[in-house]
Amino acid sequence: MILIADSGSTKTKWALMTANGHSSEILTAGINPVHQSEEAICHTIEAELLPQIGPMLWAGKLTNVYFYGAGCTPQHGLKVKEALTRILRLDDCLVASDMLGAARGLLGHEKGIACILGTGSGSCYYDGGEIGYSVPSLGYILGDEGSGAKLGIRLVNALLKDPAYARLRDEFYARFELSLPDIITSVYQRSVDGNSNPNKTLAAWSRFCADKEDDPLIAPLLQAHFEEFISHNLLHYKEVHDCSVNFVGGIANQYRKTLKAVLKQHDITLGLIMQDPISGLKQYHRKDATPTL
Repeated sequence: MILIADSGSTKTKWALMTANGHSSEILTAGINPVHQSEEAICHTIEAELLPQIGPMLWAGKLTNVYFYGAGCTPQHGLKVKEALTRILRLDDCLVASDMLGAARGLLGHEKGIACILGTGSGSCYYDGGEIGYSVPSLGYILGDEGSGAKLGIRLVNALLKDPAYARLRDEFYARFELSLPDIITSVYQRSVDGNSNPNKTLAAWSRFCADKEDDPLIAPLLQAHFEEFISHNLLHYKEVHDCSVNFVGGIANQYRKTLKAVLKQHDITLGLIMQDPISGLKQYHRKDATPTL
């Protein structure tokens, strides 16, 4: 049996797969080694993952783990690898970036451009097996164009500064039970104290736009959001007009109508849009699931 994970800052989706292709999918809290200690990562695995997969291991031994996650650079990913191998009693496991997971899940062994538009964002040119090169994301403060966190920033800025958004501002306050001081505290003070991740808070607020894609105030905001992602990221790939551009993540999936329209304006060929890459990763790694006693 093999275990595959697609992890972001908000949640981790796991798939436990047998040699015959049968699988069970599990959700736990997100794992991001940039923001979390090894102890916190171990807690998520022990308290949330093990109780769910334990009863399923009667079908065979866990032989391989393929963990694709946000923040899993060669340096930071070591914390995840240590936690997984120790708790799951493995000799080794693969820990790689969520970007590689997205590319393999979207494109399999085909070449193309893969993008993540979720809480954070990212993009790469994929050569059919590995990442060829990537425009750096830089995180939600310096980059992350197209992400939920960046959409939250764009939305809150408009709501609090533009009088034209007064109607929506009152609705926003009511929906999230917030005031202006609450917003400032949530983004700044709590992040300093270590009690929250402001990127996750901002991405959660961006959900206010979810049922307003055609609202005359929200529609241009969303269009500008995707325009920024294209101009700061996609147009820096020399292959952008010669191959498909593919997306995973809740932002891409939720606002696919606007995303498609903006891509078309730039003569960019859209490939797949998926909520997450797990189904594609199961196909990619199916050959690695071998029978065990």
